[in-house]
Amino acid sequence: MVDVFGGMEEKIMRLPVRPGVYIMKDEHGDPLYIGKAKNLRNRVRSYFNRVDDSRYLIRFLKNQVADIECIITDTEKEALILENSLIKKYKPVYNVNLKDDKTYFSLRLKTDDRFPRLSMVRKVKKDGARYFGPYSSSNALKDTVKMISKTFLIRTCSDSFFNNRIRPCLLYQIKRCSAPCCGLIDEENYTKCIKEVVLFLEGKKQELLKLLFSRMKEASDTLNFEEAARIRDQISSIEKTIERQKMVSFSKIDRDVFAFHRDKEVMEFLIMIMRGGVFVDTQSFTLKKLELTNKDVLSSFLKQYYGEDRFIPQEILIPVDIEDKELVEEWFSEKKGRKVKIHIPQKGEKFHLIKMVTENAKNSFLERQLVRNIEQETLGEIQKSLSLRRLPVRIECFDISNISGILAVGSMVSFREGRPEKQGYRHFKIKTVDQADDCKMMYEVVKRRYSGLSATDDLPDLVIVDGGKGQLNAVMRVFKELNIDHLDAAGLAKGEDRDKVFIPRKRDPILFKKNSKALFLLQQIRDEAHRFAITYHQKLRKRQSTRSILDDIPGVGSARKKALLKHFGSLKKIKAAQTDELRLVSGISREVAQNIFEFFENLSKEPVIISKGPNTFEPNPWSHQEEQC
Repeated sequence: MVDVFGGMEEKIMRLPVRPGVYIMKDEHGDPLYIGKAKNLRNRVRSYFNRVDDSRYLIRFLKNQVADIECIITDTEKEALILENSLIKKYKPVYNVNLKDDKTYFSLRLKTDDRFPRLSMVRKVKKDGARYFGPYSSSNALKDTVKMISKTFLIRTCSDSFFNNRIRPCLLYQIKRCSAPCCGLIDEENYTKCIKEVVLFLEGKKQELLKLLFSRMKEASDTLNFEEAARIRDQISSIEKTIERQKMVSFSKIDRDVFAFHRDKEVMEFLIMIMRGGVFVDTQSFTLKKLELTNKDVLSSFLKQYYGEDRFIPQEILIPVDIEDKELVEEWFSEKKGRKVKIHIPQKGEKFHLIKMVTENAKNSFLERQLVRNIEQETLGEIQKSLSLRRLPVRIECFDISNISGILAVGSMVSFREGRPEKQGYRHFKIKTVDQADDCKMMYEVVKRRYSGLSATDDLPDLVIVDGGKGQLNAVMRVFKELNIDHLDAAGLAKGEDRDKVFIPRKRDPILFKKNSKALFLLQQIRDEAHRFAITYHQKLRKRQSTRSILDDIPGVGSARKKALLKHFGSLKKIKAAQTDELRLVSGISREVAQNIFEFFENLSKEPVIISKGPNTFEPNPWSHQEEQC
């Protein structure tokens, strides 16, 4: 409990009257709230002066702050930037924590290259290139790149691939590239294609169509009918794209429109992204456990949303005014390199855009709420049917993947509230079992997962294994050895007509109805664990199948291996080479050459052992032993 009129009041009075950042900490020294101020003393004192302050944040902070730390800055803008950085670092309880702050894909076009290419990137840098986006859907962006390469025939290959081509690649053959790598298009004509692409990505499609119609007529007048037909197809493709897009603004500028819907401590944010006056995409975020006012949440959200790698448009529309609007505008303008304006429209076209996005934010919130209610009902059904001690909010599921015991691996996936929690996924290489025994492998994986953990760790409410009684018994054996008596477990095994669920101390399996949402969720979790295990197993098989005997020679890495194969042409010739011949290869020293020569000389003296490697076994189904274990 803070003695506001004791030591804390004296500490506040010693604070400087300068710009900076203040960090309010609890009795353990953990940050509760981080803010910035033009005058640190006045701002911090405002939290403790009024006893009847009705602001959300004040009610919670007053009785929890044990200490206040301040960092002085030269300007208020520096304080704003530092505040944003510290919030991301410490994630205080009462600040807005934008968890879904991943960067989205954008298109990058480096126009100062002789033959520029389009590439998909996550980071927007100040490198002189043109950036278009962002796009929240990678699939939508891939479709856009495919459409552009088909329509404008510009290259999408990497620079290393481009610089090493001596003949056109397959994309040229299927009319997706003009093959500038082989000189099949000159720089002047390729630059025309790039200008067309820029017009398309900027949303200036009518201007682009006008230009193409002019070129088509010019080609037709000079009797170049093949070129005229190609341009005609371009026009047709662009017109189809325009039909699928909706022009929602007469102002052809880049703009982001922010709106939100709030229900107590939960806010649903929706951002409508417009580029060149054309609707491009929407992004939504759900913020929970908020104690800040709407204005404070919006201000913090904006600063976190436009992180280092986020594209900043010319204009940002927001529904309510924020205290530091001019300061944020200045910061964004500096980051972008040109003027950025934040508007709070009260009427006209921009106001209607805000109103439309607000309605969509409300609908998005209600839809999410409906999904959450269904998820809670589903989890409740699982708890009741399996006689669980707790609602299975967090579920971990294990699976084993191997072929006849070869390259056996285990996987663990994590689901929270019925949705994948990717940061909780784990892979395991089986270390103690060398034959096809799923139960022993399951025992190893589960024991490695829960060894050393205590009841205070973030443990699941339910552990599921892919399999029947054998796999479940392996889990219960681990729990007994580790003295874990607070976790529930179940085994999900495939049956003839429906899946069976086994639980400890019950002989017969539990059968859900075929259309049960609870069974569908359990199957979804099991299938995800199976997919994750198979993906890892296949990755190891691929890695082993591409492994060379040269990898076993001391001092020979990927670069020297490549140089050896390029110089000699085959592994057989490398084996037959003498030390002096090996030294002729670039990057091969006397010591490495001696290692290579001695390695193959010793290898030739060893007896030949024929074994079944990962690529010589006969096809077998995936090993999934269940009740036989």
